[in-house]
Amino acid sequence: MNTPSMPQRTKWSRAGAVLVTAAGLWAAASAHAATYVYVANADSQDISVLELDRSQGQLKALDTVAIGGMVMPMTVSPDKRFLYAALRSQPFRVTSFAIDATNGRLRKLGEAPLADSMANIDVDASGRWLFAASYPGHKITVNSIGKDGAVGAVQQLIPTAPNAHAIHADAANRFVVATSLGGDNLSIWRFDADKGQLTPHEPALVTTAAKAGARHFVWGKAQRFLYLVNELDASLYVYAWDAARGALRELQRTTTLPAGFAGKPWAADMHLTPDGKYLYASERTSSTISAFRVDPASGLLQPLGQTATETTPRGFAIDSTGRYLVVAGQGSHSVSVHAIDGASGALGAPKSLAVGKNPNWIEIVDLP
Repeated sequence: MNTPSMPQRTKWSRAGAVLVTAAGLWAAASAHAATYVYVANADSQDISVLELDRSQGQLKALDTVAIGGMVMPMTVSPDKRFLYAALRSQPFRVTSFAIDATNGRLRKLGEAPLADSMANIDVDASGRWLFAASYPGHKITVNSIGKDGAVGAVQQLIPTAPNAHAIHADAANRFVVATSLGGDNLSIWRFDADKGQLTPHEPALVTTAAKAGARHFVWGKAQRFLYLVNELDASLYVYAWDAARGALRELQRTTTLPAGFAGKPWAADMHLTPDGKYLYASERTSSTISAFRVDPASGLLQPLGQTATETTPRGFAIDSTGRYLVVAGQGSHSVSVHAIDGASGALGAPKSLAVGKNPNWIEIVDLP
């Protein structure tokens, strides 16, 4: 791109014209975009609607939405227009909300039955199907989602090994993986996105160490690797993911526990930064978040240490810029924002905000 000379710049300025580059357009759009944070509060039975001020790295309370049940796992539709919240108290159900594009507030669309108390829910890439995994019910399910964004009836129910805990489709929407905390495994399923149907895959299972407690997992940015955090021993596994075959191969085992840890491990959540450079995992007994640098070629993890955070950190999320990590403290009834150092992956000191009782799940949405 040719740079205008100084006389040209002066001439354009006098004429009142404005030269806007692609980078300038992006910066202008980013400056006017708003970022909203949704926090599920199980014991106060509500959702906190917050705004993240990226210039200050702070949260501001906007609204509290009463749910009328023990709200825990949530998920957002791929187009960011809808939020879904699962209730783990009877009657088990999922509440569908439309997200107001102008202010981030939630408008209830309806409720639909779930087959059990669900530890995790997620939406497929088409936005037409809701997956759910039941810890006490030992099952995974598929619900339909209507054109209006509201979840409908249960379409499929599959019994699993004990304590199903997480369920997500790959980026291609061809395979679905689910964890069994009690069975110490990941199950792999073929997925028909036209019918919303899961069918057994071969190989069907990948096992972890006994009593590890397979809990949450995420795919790497390029879908070449899958990362699994285990609740009961707080270990972290790295797998190679064969996207064509839907197969996993173990590459590495490491830990989320601080040096000198004493007590019962209780790992919770795990997320990658959007650029895939850093991975973070929460551990509830020590109330810390572990950081890891991701090798882009091998997918392997280099431990970077731990950062103290909210008491009993369960769920957390990372904003779309990769600059901030927002974590919920079940024991502190607060959420905190940690700035992420892009050069080192280090987390900054937490900036805390009180929310409802027993906050446990966080979703972050950018709106123009």
